[in-house]
Amino acid sequence: MLAAAEQGRTLAQKRYDSLVPKLRARLLQAHFALRSRKFPVVVIVSGADGAGKGDLVHRLNEWLDPRGVATHAFWAPSDEERERPSYWRFWRALPGRGRIGIFFGSWYTEPIIRRVLGHLKRRRFESELDRIVAFERMLAADGALFVKLWLHLPKAAQKKRLKKLERDGRIAPDDWKHYKLYNRFTKVSDRALRHTDSPAAAWHVVDATDRRHRDYTVGRILLDELTRRLKEDASKPVKTTVPRAVPARRQPPSALGRVDLGQALGAEDYARALDSWQGKLSKLAWAAHQQQRSMVMVFEGWDAAGKGSAIRRVTQAIDPRLYRVVGIAAPTDEERAQHYLWRFWRHLPRAGFSTIFDRSWYGRVLVERVEGFAPPADWGRAYDEINEFEAQMSDHGIIVSKFWVHISPEEQLKRFQERQRVDYKQYKITDEDWRNRDKWPAYAIAVDEMVARTSTGAAPWTLVAGNDKKFARVQILETLVRRLEAEL
Repeated sequence: MLAAAEQGRTLAQKRYDSLVPKLRARLLQAHFALRSRKFPVVVIVSGADGAGKGDLVHRLNEWLDPRGVATHAFWAPSDEERERPSYWRFWRALPGRGRIGIFFGSWYTEPIIRRVLGHLKRRRFESELDRIVAFERMLAADGALFVKLWLHLPKAAQKKRLKKLERDGRIAPDDWKHYKLYNRFTKVSDRALRHTDSPAAAWHVVDATDRRHRDYTVGRILLDELTRRLKEDASKPVKTTVPRAVPARRQPPSALGRVDLGQALGAEDYARALDSWQGKLSKLAWAAHQQQRSMVMVFEGWDAAGKGSAIRRVTQAIDPRLYRVVGIAAPTDEERAQHYLWRFWRHLPRAGFSTIFDRSWYGRVLVERVEGFAPPADWGRAYDEINEFEAQMSDHGIIVSKFWVHISPEEQLKRFQERQRVDYKQYKITDEDWRNRDKWPAYAIAVDEMVARTSTGAAPWTLVAGNDKKFARVQILETLVRRLEAEL
């Protein structure tokens, strides 16, 4: 791609001055129209050192409405960022629907530089590119518009530009070091561009030898992409209802059917087991903190299955300074403006700490599937998206444990009725709980598929026998202890 890029293109000052006012007016018009639309715009500014990436970012901010655009410059990661998976800082910066995010530096920067410097083997580099493709494909499927810009400089032009920057005192610390590796950078960058170029996230290679040509060309590219997408968006039929997901008939769920709900513990055995496993979990939580290993615990299950009481037995064993419980409810307006995984990425813990999710990202393939809040195409691709999310956590060293607390329909009915009778438990029972109960078969099928498609070696599901709450709590504590012992 880089070898075929046009070189030496220029734009005279007079011509530039005559073209830019009209371009700016049309860009602003498109930007204002974007506000009312349901897709975000991700602009990636990458390319050769000395190509004027920073100047271009300034120009785009000058030409766009500052109220609807945010610029994020990614340099060396901070301590807070290094303690989480590498994509954490990018997820935090993603623009909401109707907004533009300009990324000066991105998920491309580190893999390319590490590969050029020999710190990343070819196979690992290819894996990183595959991860980028999956990431961009996921966001594009959710509606994101990508405008990926690569500013190219021939070697002689780069040398000339770096000398000028050096005279002006604007040279970056690694610019000359990278210049000496120009051919290597060109080869690796070209490979990255070819691997990650797709119809949903295409690369635009721009000759940056002349700044006026560079800025005007980029402005035209952004305008054309925005205009095209706005027209496509306007031509789509307005959906008045979300298609409901109707699961096909099949045999009872095999995963849930294998759970022995008759398992129970007597009061004395429970007290001894609870004390023992909580004590071990307490020590291991501190050991994980000392080793800078994080934990993510996911609790899902039937309504009234006892998730809350199980979480309390876990937190009783862990020092309050080491964990945080995140209760997941319906998304806020801010969260609805983002990809559904955005709000969960935000809560990933720092190294040595734990996050406990009471409900989680699995709502996409459970509630949203069964209730029809997401069309089949959306929840159907979520399994792979979730597996990738959890793989990134695991690759970073986060210990992921997932629990589905299972009870029988008879036990659920018994607990619902008890909640209605007891004054201080009445807040726990709602009309929605009864509606969900009527859809038990559909939810059971969804749970079975969820477990089959997202229980991995890095993030396994544990199906908890929850008819006896005492047994369930001990099973969860024991599972966490065994997992930590194996990891630490």
